[in-house]
Amino acid sequence: MARQERAEQTRNAILEAAASRFDAVGFLGASLSDILAEAGVTKGALYFHFKSKEDLADALIDEQFTVWDPLAEIDDPGLQTVIDLTQGMAASLQSDVRVRASIRLVIEQGSFIAPAGDAYKRWIDTIHGCLLAAKAAGDLRKEINAHDLAMFIQASFTGIQLSSQVLTGRTDLIERVTFMWTTILSSVVPPRRLHRFVPEGTQRVTAAV
Repeated sequence: MARQERAEQTRNAILEAAASRFDAVGFLGASLSDILAEAGVTKGALYFHFKSKEDLADALIDEQFTVWDPLAEIDDPGLQTVIDLTQGMAASLQSDVRVRASIRLVIEQGSFIAPAGDAYKRWIDTIHGCLLAAKAAGDLRKEINAHDLAMFIQASFTGIQLSSQVLTGRTDLIERVTFMWTTILSSVVPPRRLHRFVPEGTQRVTAAV
């Protein structure tokens, strides 16, 4: 096996173990010794790839943004894109421990030396860009402020996934996000255009998760 391939496998093993611990017990509860034991690597191997536990957490926080990858293939991002992104994230939270860990780390931003608030801003900015395109296309009511709506969507999704985690272990998360969108769409989309949108999400993004 090539040295570069072994190094990549070691890095992935460390990230997978860190995600498992962060998801289970949070940033403060996870120790480097537990992560090393679960990954089956030496302390030297860990420090070759990551400078600290904070560095590990930062790498995992970036994992949640992999749901954006299919955006590059969309020629006309808009309101349905935002629906698909949130449904894609909901599916990832159910199936991907790294994404679950990254979301917990962002929520527990007070545990870090440097706050992780940038993650919220990145989501809001991405949603805002899609909503601006939607408004230009006539898919949002004229009185809707795209940035305010972007912040509301991000905050609503965060609250819904948290309550779903506590109440059902996120087993009902996709249904909760669908209800969120059914409610939002009826409030922000002109009635004549409501039929254009699928609150359950389409295959454009969700199938790639």
